[in-house]
Amino acid sequence: MPSRPLLCCMALGLTLIAGAACASDLDDCNAEVPIPAPAARPAAEAYWLDARTVQWPGLKLQGGDRVRLYHARAAGLKAPAGDRVTGADGAVELVLATAALPARFRFIGEGPRFAIAGGADAAALLREQLMLVHEAADGRVIGATGLQLPGALDDLYAAAERVTDFGAHPAKAQTRFAVWAPTAQRVLLCRHAGPESPAVAVDAMRLDAAIGVWRAELPGDLSGQSYRYLVDVVTPTHGRVRNLVTDPYSVALTADSRLSVVADLAAPALKPRGWDASPRPTRVRLATDQVIYELHVRDFSVSDTTVRPEWRGKYLAFTQGESNGMKHLKALSKAGLTDVHLLPVFDLASVPERGCMTPTVPDAPADGEAQQAAVMAVAAGDCFNWGYDPWHFNAPEGSYATDPLKRVVEFRRMVMALHGAGLRVGMDMVYNHMSAAGQARKSVLDRLVPGYYQRLNAKGEIERSTCCDNTATEHRMMAKLMIDSAALWVRDYKIDSMRFDLMGHQPREAMERLQKRVNAEAGRPVQLLGEGWNFGEVGNGARFVQASQLSLNGSGIGSFSDRGRDAARGGSAGEGGDDSVRNQGWLNGLVYAPNALSNAKPEELLAAADMIRVGLAGSLRGYELTTWRGETKRLDAILYGGDQPAGFASEPGEVVNYVENHDNQTLFDVNTLKLPLATSRADRARVQMLGAAVVAFSQGIAYFHAGQDILRSKSMDRNSYDSGDWFNRLDWSYKSNHFGTGLPPRQDNFGKDGRDWALARERLTDGAISPGPAEIAWARDVFRDLLQIRASTPLLRLSSAAEIKKRLSFPGSGPSQNPVLVATRIDGKGLPGAGFKAVMTLINVAPTAQTLNLPEEASAVWRLHPAQRHSQAADRRVAREAKAVRGVFDVPARSAAVFVLD
Repeated sequence: MPSRPLLCCMALGLTLIAGAACASDLDDCNAEVPIPAPAARPAAEAYWLDARTVQWPGLKLQGGDRVRLYHARAAGLKAPAGDRVTGADGAVELVLATAALPARFRFIGEGPRFAIAGGADAAALLREQLMLVHEAADGRVIGATGLQLPGALDDLYAAAERVTDFGAHPAKAQTRFAVWAPTAQRVLLCRHAGPESPAVAVDAMRLDAAIGVWRAELPGDLSGQSYRYLVDVVTPTHGRVRNLVTDPYSVALTADSRLSVVADLAAPALKPRGWDASPRPTRVRLATDQVIYELHVRDFSVSDTTVRPEWRGKYLAFTQGESNGMKHLKALSKAGLTDVHLLPVFDLASVPERGCMTPTVPDAPADGEAQQAAVMAVAAGDCFNWGYDPWHFNAPEGSYATDPLKRVVEFRRMVMALHGAGLRVGMDMVYNHMSAAGQARKSVLDRLVPGYYQRLNAKGEIERSTCCDNTATEHRMMAKLMIDSAALWVRDYKIDSMRFDLMGHQPREAMERLQKRVNAEAGRPVQLLGEGWNFGEVGNGARFVQASQLSLNGSGIGSFSDRGRDAARGGSAGEGGDDSVRNQGWLNGLVYAPNALSNAKPEELLAAADMIRVGLAGSLRGYELTTWRGETKRLDAILYGGDQPAGFASEPGEVVNYVENHDNQTLFDVNTLKLPLATSRADRARVQMLGAAVVAFSQGIAYFHAGQDILRSKSMDRNSYDSGDWFNRLDWSYKSNHFGTGLPPRQDNFGKDGRDWALARERLTDGAISPGPAEIAWARDVFRDLLQIRASTPLLRLSSAAEIKKRLSFPGSGPSQNPVLVATRIDGKGLPGAGFKAVMTLINVAPTAQTLNLPEEASAVWRLHPAQRHSQAADRRVAREAKAVRGVFDVPARSAAVFVLD
């Protein structure tokens, strides 16, 4: 937005910090947020280390050279090499400093450090354009750079962390507004009487200079009114601008997040009937009690014809208790499921909240290209996205509401319905990046405090290792926003647990503070887990101690384990071409059932079986396993991936076991690639359930993907984040798993020279692969039996590493093992509520029956678990053929059997 209104106010002689609004300001309140002009991105290679010290990495000074800090309120600085600086309002003298480099800046390059001389006002300087200039003795410019501001802002405004009233707070006497914008020259409050009405008032806000917070108090309760902030601020890319910005602490929004809405989440009008008194499920006492089902709100009901049409794909679909989808969730809850984890449900940027499109997908062959072409033609404006593109962290997504203005009430109704079904509600939290930054139209944080909330590289450019514009939760106020946001969801929406996307990009220290805060808000433990992947500019602790797999041990925060996942599935995330077939896993034929491209060696199967054992033991650092080589090693001394310890957790609550989630291909689709093509439908269903058994029998937290239990397919799509409803459907009528409904979208599935599509074609057209209703129903029921088994005894979800070391063993492991048959024995002696004296789990992945001979068990009377031996047990093969007689355990082909000592 041009700076004309700002200049108007200056001409009138109004103060820029607390001056009255100009008449033209109201016009700017009603403007549309413009598409920004092309960015000029001068380098910002210098760093504020604190409020008085800067460092310029890489700078080389010669005798007589000097460095000065120039500033310009109107942001007109120019410093051409060989000439003199122009456009400055002044310059600050600098002196060489000898203070040590703060630990938080250990990642920056070597270079001279300078202290600001004299009584220069750092806070005032930070509201202007700043440039460090390397000058010769005669004042000619040798070099110049911008500065990265967070070090100074975190130092100057540390007290802002203690502010508790950001956002809008209506009350009977007055409504208060507060926003942190310490570098802004002026902030105005634009107010709208209603969600669609033009601005009716513009109010000057006053700056609390000690904490960088702009405030306004207006008479009366303004609930329901809409607002934005009009911010005059200097940016690193567009000079001084006037930005029209929504509130980063918005709790409600108009359609498509155009305006923030004044709302009190404690107001009766925003609560469904019975909300305050509605209880949360109490079935999870310990982190390891969690059995999680990862589900997308729209996937859940958009294709469910038993849901009323206007509720399909919406929050309210969960309130229709007799729909097929809710019957499915209730059955899972009865079997032992504890949590539904929802993919992002905060306000997201990728789905229109009004007027989203639904493609017309043609009836085309199983390997047709027409389906994906139709879907992708409207993908940018359709009604579907995974939602990993946060816009406003503290408000529910409006596209899942029947009306965006009803998002708060309808979200709460969904939570009540799931709680009523005995299911806790978890959220996918995405604080590691924003959907947009800089001056982009959907940028919020970076248009309020440019250069602060995003993580920058050595040139001052925004890092994008997460996929998008990375945030910097190592900065005080970004960490505060994350922690305040998480607390709001727990307090005001009764969220029970949280999954953090790319959690390894956040500091462990910030996550531990978040854990403490949400526990306090809930008055009970709120289980946290996340993706502890270690990569990018923060990798290996480059900037801080990360909340990553290898750094979280001892925190109690769970991290997804790729150890058992990769061993079970084969290969790794991101593989393509022939490797996606060749690299079989323990579940789908490695060595014992080779496919046409496999060239695996027997020792690879032995190593995979041991890695499955690592997962079954909770990936605990200190657990000892006798490996196939005959060596007894702690799990953190066994290598995974060539350079990482296989055991990374200190306690079982710190590991999340899974073989499928929303990322990458579903397990069914991966098995379609890796199993021999001639594998029968029935055996494909069996292999799928063996994957579920690995998770159900593993110590730690059990995590399943929605539809995994009904053989879910995405027609081989490896990245369905924007693939529309078509490739993400769930069928709660159990008639189809949607395999063979067209080639997956070309952009992520074509592969080098089209090889991935060619492999997909070969399989999608094979009518013998796609399961029928009988196989789907069989898998559904076997999965529920597995949940019942896990729920029946704490022996499968032990609470501590000490208990696991004491009770868990692996009969038949070591150098003489049969690697297709993995067994665990868990001793129940002395454990309150164990239910059994001991439990023996056996998973046979081979296409033939296998036997485990354990002479030491010859005198014990082992019986099949009640869930597998009763007349309604789903797996009749196990019920008939699984035996334990005088220490000899027989397990039928591709089966999981559980025996117990009563």
